[in-house]
Amino acid sequence: MPYLGDELHHSGWNACSSCHGDPSAVRRFLVLPSLLSGRIYAVDTQKDPRAPSLHKIVDPKDISEKTGLAYPHTPHFLASGEIMVSCLGDKDGNAQGNGFLLLDSDFNVKGRWEKPGHSPFYGYDFWYPPRHGTMISTSMGAPSTFVKGFNLQLVTGGLYGRHLHVYSWPGGELKQTLDLGNTGLVPLEIRFLHDPAKDTGFVGCALASTMVRFFKKADDTWGHEVAISVKPLKVRNWILPEMPGPITDFLISLDDRFLYLANWFQGEIRQYNVEDPANPRLVGQVWVGGSIQKGSPVVVEAEDGTTYQTELPQVQGRQLRGGPQMIQLSLDGKRLYVTNSLISAWDRQFYPEMVEKGSRMLQIDVDTETGGLEINPSFFVDFGAEPDGPSLAHEMRYPGGDCTSDIWL
Repeated sequence: MPYLGDELHHSGWNACSSCHGDPSAVRRFLVLPSLLSGRIYAVDTQKDPRAPSLHKIVDPKDISEKTGLAYPHTPHFLASGEIMVSCLGDKDGNAQGNGFLLLDSDFNVKGRWEKPGHSPFYGYDFWYPPRHGTMISTSMGAPSTFVKGFNLQLVTGGLYGRHLHVYSWPGGELKQTLDLGNTGLVPLEIRFLHDPAKDTGFVGCALASTMVRFFKKADDTWGHEVAISVKPLKVRNWILPEMPGPITDFLISLDDRFLYLANWFQGEIRQYNVEDPANPRLVGQVWVGGSIQKGSPVVVEAEDGTTYQTELPQVQGRQLRGGPQMIQLSLDGKRLYVTNSLISAWDRQFYPEMVEKGSRMLQIDVDTETGGLEINPSFFVDFGAEPDGPSLAHEMRYPGGDCTSDIWL
């Protein structure tokens, strides 16, 4: 990118399966919001897929002046041809400025999506199932609370989110707010099941270390329950006496059979069978990094007082730095890809060696019959030797659409 300080975070395409009846709509442009600078890049991936080119830059001043929004995060393509981007605050990092930005098909700022007075206090991710006339968004916290690193006092002080916001779709009216409580602290990524007839989905609550299932009730309101919990570990030589299992990313396979989650601190990826969404079953687990791996100063204390660390293999002779953060699944469900950068300030705080030496991407081979995960020993993408120095890898996208960008009609 031509500027410094962008912090490219999440991304999306300018088209998805919601426009399958429009032959003119193709996944040509990758939409790249810059979390810190507020710029939004449109990158042309069609002219030369091996050398993507910069098509357009949406200026953050234009966004702020027309909408009051800043800190753009999640883009989704709409069947109308517009692109909708969740924004986490105003230009000063205050939560009151968050909401949803609308761009037209040429990436011009149109305005805000939600109706005036219907903006949630905190924002982050969102998903909409068109058949149910609903959009649900999540709530991380004000940008000023997290862009400089993690501060536990801000969590206990109530400056992070714990709510889901239910909107009418496409009307933009805030209809219901679900308070997830302490078992739903900091809900980040949200996914409905891909089956467009199903009215249920999951949200990963990072600091509560839970997966919460949400669902439509008989009276057409929405309910929620904790579906999965990752237990904290009693540790020594860490910033806290207990290490939570923050779920920083998750996804659901296209056939809605499996859910995968990444546990950034403890270093594991889990696979659950969710054919019965109310009763997920753990069927696969693999460690690919984390703060408790052998060689780290941090050790886990077992109930009997003994200590242990996780044993990790080298991949192509390389150590696995950092913890699993973003994941993406191949369309056939057999290859799960994982990167390890969350946001540079948090990386620097918890995994300084990764910032110094660069990030990586791994491939996890998936058993799609009965479940099971295994590191592929032949696949390793090293971002430590980039031309401009070590880089930090975050989200991944498939040109043909993927499990976390496509919304089905």
